Amino acid sequence: MIEGILIGLSTALTLTNLVMVLMGCLVGTFIGMLPGLGPMSAIALMIPIAASLEPSAGIILMAAVYYGAIFGGSTSSILINAPGVASTVATSFDGYPLAKQGKAGKALAIAAYSSFSGGVIAAIFLLIAAPSLAYVSLSFQSTDYFALMVLGLSAVAAFAGKGNVVKALLMTVVGLMLSTVGTDQTQGVQRFTFGALDLLDGISFLLLVMATFALSEALLAILKPKTDADRLREMEAQRNLGSMAVSKAEVGEMAPVIGRSSVIGFLIGVLPGAGATIASFLAYGMEQRLAGPTKGAAFGHGSVRGLSAPETANNAAATGSFVPLLTLGIPGSGTTAIMLGALIGYGIQPGPRLYIDQPDVFWSVIVSMWIGNIILLILNLPLIPYIARVLAIPGQILLPLIIFFSLIGVYFVSFNTFDIHLMIWFAIAAVILRLLDFPMAPMILGFILGAMMEENLRRALLINNDSWSFLWERPLTAGILALAAVVLIAPVLLGALRRRRA
Repeated sequence: MIEGILIGLSTALTLTNLVMVLMGCLVGTFIGMLPGLGPMSAIALMIPIAASLEPSAGIILMAAVYYGAIFGGSTSSILINAPGVASTVATSFDGYPLAKQGKAGKALAIAAYSSFSGGVIAAIFLLIAAPSLAYVSLSFQSTDYFALMVLGLSAVAAFAGKGNVVKALLMTVVGLMLSTVGTDQTQGVQRFTFGALDLLDGISFLLLVMATFALSEALLAILKPKTDADRLREMEAQRNLGSMAVSKAEVGEMAPVIGRSSVIGFLIGVLPGAGATIASFLAYGMEQRLAGPTKGAAFGHGSVRGLSAPETANNAAATGSFVPLLTLGIPGSGTTAIMLGALIGYGIQPGPRLYIDQPDVFWSVIVSMWIGNIILLILNLPLIPYIARVLAIPGQILLPLIIFFSLIGVYFVSFNTFDIHLMIWFAIAAVILRLLDFPMAPMILGFILGAMMEENLRRALLINNDSWSFLWERPLTAGILALAAVVLIAPVLLGALRRRRA
């Protein structure tokens, strides 16, 4: 391992590769900040440039763009409640409320520190445990992945306010229903498309999340005129928009959260197909449980823990996703699939022999992650006071801009006006549901996990001859499902116990 680190340092610290890390971080951060563009778009744009470089330099560039986009993706989620990628949806739950309280600078700083810590800690795990964890991830079967999705759905209770558990469960079911729209990938038949050719590919995640978060937020702001007291409060809040001050108490609160979320994020990232989205939701749900009834009630209203957990986990998962890519040649997501294609284009076959046959590529990518995370922190911290000033733009200018970027972002993905019409209807429905106090987060969670959950369940049933016995016969599956049951039932039992004591 020491020899590998030295090889990685000698490769990553060349002038060309340092420039690639810097350029990748800049491009990734900028693209990540724009709603509608994510790591996949960013890496796809870099392929022509990477193709003209040496293998190590090209992969370092694309890796830097990847974690740079994850790092920068929190900005639009925090400032305008427009999570452009799935992995930053959970960031908006507490980041946006903090920004509305006039603490945008602090929220961006917490996100930056958490992202940096998650990336660095995960890079250390990657260095030490990559080959061993690769074989562990191979032991996961469809039944285990199905159980993991169920565990992810159990986080829904974390997004339900007091007395809103039933509403949260109903919205989760709505999300699961929406995920079934489109063409059945197993049998090739249309489902719930109502004869509309535009729905054959299903509903776009970006369309749904921009409609229910960014566009509905803008419409609600228009529907609810501001009072004089609101305007005075906003003027007071805008004075501290760029302040990045994080108190010692908040640092002490973040430290254990970062440690736990880094571990869970990295382990989820190692599993092919799981990804940063599930990691961020699981970390958020876990921290909400561990926070206890008093601090847990602050989640969704500007909690430091609630912001730090998903930001740490999604960056750790992004790093963890390199384990199956580099050691097994298995892409864990669309983003790493593009990188796999680039590696094969260089004539490099990822797999167990990569760190033996091509040690400069394997180790330089890992070492460049440390360098890249330091560069990202140095680049982003000085810009935070200026980025936060976006919220100081008057509402009559900012709201049309949010609506414009939401519509354009969705249109640029498909170049289909049907998506714009569908997005507007979803936004109107979201406004009505939000006025009735229905939470949007459980619906997004159900939508994200629904397709993966169905695919793995059907595969598991096919392998087991349509028998449901796999739920209890396989110890790992049974263990994960038992944990999910505990997560769901524990709050109800604890609440009943508290009422009995009172």
